[in-house]
Amino acid sequence: MYFDNELKALKKANRYREIELFDKDIIDLASNDYLGLASKKSKFKKAYELVCEYDTFAPKASLLVNGYHDIHKKFEEKISKVNGFEAGQIVGSGFLANLSLIEALVRQKDELFIDSEYHASGVMASKLVKNVTIFKHNSVEDLEQKLKQSNSKRKIIAIEGVYSMSGDIAKKEIFELACRYDALLIVDEAHSSGTIGKHLLGVFDYYDLEIKPNFIKMGTLGKAYGSYGAYILSSLEIKEFLVNRAKPIIYSTAPSVIDTALALVNLKYILKNSPKLSAKLSNRRALVREFLGIDVQSQIVPIPQPSNKEAKRVQKVLLDKGYLVGAIRQPTVDVPILRLIPRASVRVKELQKVLELIKEFND
Repeated sequence: MYFDNELKALKKANRYREIELFDKDIIDLASNDYLGLASKKSKFKKAYELVCEYDTFAPKASLLVNGYHDIHKKFEEKISKVNGFEAGQIVGSGFLANLSLIEALVRQKDELFIDSEYHASGVMASKLVKNVTIFKHNSVEDLEQKLKQSNSKRKIIAIEGVYSMSGDIAKKEIFELACRYDALLIVDEAHSSGTIGKHLLGVFDYYDLEIKPNFIKMGTLGKAYGSYGAYILSSLEIKEFLVNRAKPIIYSTAPSVIDTALALVNLKYILKNSPKLSAKLSNRRALVREFLGIDVQSQIVPIPQPSNKEAKRVQKVLLDKGYLVGAIRQPTVDVPILRLIPRASVRVKELQKVLELIKEFND
């Protein structure tokens, strides 16, 4: 009754969305479970056993009251150490992490420079900030031009390690620009942690970058790490500032203990098995190049579609054949796409079959 016309308009534009429960036997080429850890029961059992070593298994309160658990601390110490950062901060979700960083760090006389394809959580957070400049996607030239024109007290740049829709990897020159202009650099590594780099640690690892005091890494646990939650890696000074100013950290109930334990178990598994996992990911990217001729840089394969309607139609045809791929429509993207994720746990034969089907549609 209240939103009937709006819902009708969404359906007419083929932008209507529904939450679905898919068949458990479907071949999943849509989710962000890049390494297949979300279905490794042995890791879940190990996480459960870790939590059972403690008397308390739920966070109980916010981090600043009494919700901080020893498992939170162990995870923060491990994730910061292996990534080469001074400090780590556990956060409830990637959405909350972006909200924490942007709303807290960008003060009144500062300026935020944000990539035009940055995640919706960062875009929403930027609405709470006074001075915001959007630069062209992954454009070093446009960003530098805008940095030169700025006379702000502090400059904060926000980019993604791997962009969630295009699969592009952030350009190395942007890291160099941040240092040259003494700008804080927020890197959303939701889709790069666990998928790129020699040790599968993300874009800093991919470029073998020395961690500088102005670098800030945000990552999520609900993708390659097969769990739920997020983290922020930074200098100790920035962590202290966030703990004192970031509202999602101060006022949210602390992150789930079992989810953090699972992320810790999976992180150790990834580090131990990174050569084998990297080979699987590389092999699947090679198959995408072979069948579709797309030069993929990451595990995100965008396949442009002529319309929202066609994206949904092709998705439905593939679903009927037992394959789930994402149908990403406007306004999330400018041009509708099929979003294919060649996950490490998907068998090569199954991936070849779905790539053959998509190639037929393209032809």
